[in-house]
Amino acid sequence: MIEMKKFLTTMGILFVIGVVGVFALAKIDFNRMNAENYYLQITEDGEPHEYKLSDGTVMTSYSYTLEATNAKGNTIPLEFNAQKNLRKGAYLKMYVKKGDQVSSYDEVKVEDIPLKAIKN
Repeated sequence: MIEMKKFLTTMGILFVIGVVGVFALAKIDFNRMNAENYYLQITEDGEPHEYKLSDGTVMTSYSYTLEATNAKGNTIPLEFNAQKNLRKGAYLKMYVKKGDQVSSYDEVKVEDIPLKAIKN
């Protein structure tokens, strides 16, 4: 009886750990984890690139090369792609890994940008 109770308790704990693990994996965005934040403003249209999927559908992505500034005021050129032509004047928070590799981005309000990043 005691061994069955221990077994059921252990299985219950493992089940809870599994559920928490699956939930964490679904909610964590690994593209943004351990990334440095840079900020930029879209000032030009992206350069369109068309490519064909295996089913024949033609897709268009847009590439950008713009200067971005971090909260310390350091500026670097960033190259990134978007699935649509981004709105001119939009401010973006860039998630950058390995020095200059953009892993993700979000549109932000100018009030959300650090002061040193705005100045540059």
